[in-house]
Amino acid sequence: MTRPDPKEDLRVYLQDARDALLWKLEGLGEYDVRRPLTPSGTNLLGLVKHLTGAEALYFGATFGRPFEAPGLWITGDAEPNADLWATPDESRERITGLYRAVWAHSDETIASLDLDAVGRVAWGARNETTLHRSLVHMIAETDRHAGHADIVRELVDATTGLRADGECVPDGDPGWWREHHDRVERAAREAARADVSPA
Repeated sequence: MTRPDPKEDLRVYLQDARDALLWKLEGLGEYDVRRPLTPSGTNLLGLVKHLTGAEALYFGATFGRPFEAPGLWITGDAEPNADLWATPDESRERITGLYRAVWAHSDETIASLDLDAVGRVAWGARNETTLHRSLVHMIAETDRHAGHADIVRELVDATTGLRADGECVPDGDPGWWREHHDRVERAAREAARADVSPA
């Protein structure tokens, strides 16, 4: 039996989410990685850009190890939502390369500090944080945005799943998926008809 290693467990979960996010861009052209597919403008490359800045903050500046990355609008380091989309002159290779580079920087921070090491973020009432809390925050943040990427990628070309091998998704052809969609739609309509609120 292996001994538990809480810090490495957290790092592995973070890396799984990082990998899932980048996989969502594979095989797509420039337009599809950049185009907004929600009313708020959510797009695949913008999610990567945002998480680059978030890791640079939570594993870099927070612990006195600055890393040059796109600023986050929420911290006041960029115009509103500037970290959530890519301009035409920001190449996919630069953004994804910077994301991979911030992983290495973050992993060095994680390896060099104890989970109870204290750092400081530049805003909020709880501006003091620990490496443990930063890891938990970035796992949640990255998983949340990887979930957004799941939906955006499915809207682009119907690709689903956590990894390219299709793990965690039923193996169905387009006809099977159409029938599944229609079944869910029928259930929703039936539930709506049954939901008659008293006057």
